[in-house]
Amino acid sequence: MAYLLALDQGTSSSRSIIFDPAGNIVGSAQQEFSQIFPQPGWVEHDPREIWASQLSTTNEVLRKTGITAANIAGLGITNQRETTIVWNRQTGAPIFNAIVWQDRRTEAYCTQLREQGHASAIQQKTGLILDPYFSATKLKWILDHVPGARQQAERGELAFGTVDTWLAWQLSAGQCHVTDVSNASRTMLFNIHTGVWDEDLLALFEIPSALLPEVHPSSHRFGSTQLFGAQIPIAGIAGDQQSALFGQACFKPGMAKNTYGTGCFLLLNTGRKCATSSNGLISTRACQIDEHAHYALEGSVFIGGAVVQWLRDGLKAIVQSAEVENLAASVSDSGGVVFVPSFTGLGAPYWEPTAKGAILGLTRGSTVAHIARAAVESIAFQSTVLLQAMNRDAATPITELRVDGGAASNDLLLQFQADLLGIPVIRPKITETTALGAAYLAGLAVGVYQGLEECAQQWQEQRRFLPSMSRDQVGELMQEWEKAVGRVR
Repeated sequence: MAYLLALDQGTSSSRSIIFDPAGNIVGSAQQEFSQIFPQPGWVEHDPREIWASQLSTTNEVLRKTGITAANIAGLGITNQRETTIVWNRQTGAPIFNAIVWQDRRTEAYCTQLREQGHASAIQQKTGLILDPYFSATKLKWILDHVPGARQQAERGELAFGTVDTWLAWQLSAGQCHVTDVSNASRTMLFNIHTGVWDEDLLALFEIPSALLPEVHPSSHRFGSTQLFGAQIPIAGIAGDQQSALFGQACFKPGMAKNTYGTGCFLLLNTGRKCATSSNGLISTRACQIDEHAHYALEGSVFIGGAVVQWLRDGLKAIVQSAEVENLAASVSDSGGVVFVPSFTGLGAPYWEPTAKGAILGLTRGSTVAHIARAAVESIAFQSTVLLQAMNRDAATPITELRVDGGAASNDLLLQFQADLLGIPVIRPKITETTALGAAYLAGLAVGVYQGLEECAQQWQEQRRFLPSMSRDQVGELMQEWEKAVGRVR
């Protein structure tokens, strides 16, 4: 049987999952890795630890399942996006820690660029809002702050990549310096209309072109790895959110998904049309399987499931993340408590990089359960604001929302989400859709699947959450939410 291996490299853990051709999970392994916070608002990872954890989980899942590398038809990579790594081409050693997508250290530089009037041109070329979130300013920061880095880069001695590029380099023993269009479109250096690295943007950010990887479609034979006992084609690469859109079989324009991970990411397939948002959303390249570009509208919530991690690690309110649903469900509502978890600023559609988190509406009667409930609800509130903005931009309104990610196992969250949105929220049987998308992309490239229709037929609904709250009540709740957001802005 031709199995497919997906490497799902996320913000807090690395996972390796083996799928059979029917899209079923045969085995998986997961490993958390260190989060590094050198200063408030700075977030880093050790690239070597990212690779070690991904290598470890791949070896573990092969061992657990008894499947050999010879039975793996193709390997797909999906990854945390925007996170920026620079390494030496000769030694393969990183010259600095990975600067994570959540990192805000370049905000002052972004403000300077906005004041100089560059925001509009950047958005026209890249579809992105000028923000520290994206890779370009992180890459410039590394070149400016690591002694000798800029000179080495100009001599062609260094390589830049997002996490997919770093993994492909490691897997291929330095033979592949590659990325796909979905990851390239998140760097703020790639023109999403022409499909090439943009010379004007490289000049603006002072990035030598010798640093950059080759860009290919998401479903493509990028190279191969020999690390696991037999040659496995590296045949799929996509940023995690575009991969989840693909894994949710949202192949047609107008289909949308929301991933509840560390952050929340709502994507709407806009087909071959690059829709421009007037409501604070971004335009991005979706997964590409042939010569035709595909696009999506996206809204990003910086702190989604991470608010539950904070309840666990910061507040010590729970021991394990899974406990939050029972704690939140132990009270009938939040008791007037509103939690705005803007620990790393506010994402779309607000784009307030300096906003700080706040818990509002506390009384003597407030308990940790009310705070937990407000934390869970904050994930749904932020996603609702995104969908409302998306509906204002979209030609046709979104009529259902497919969901995935770790927090999508929380029934309380999904019911509240359906209530706020007023449309069905649908959880699929396989919620590992990010990894599944990478597996599909690899499977298409190596001939396990003959086309999209074959992948679409595999998608199955596990549970549908239907709205049950009156629109008046929803209106009041959203008003309270916006009032609370106004306080932190």
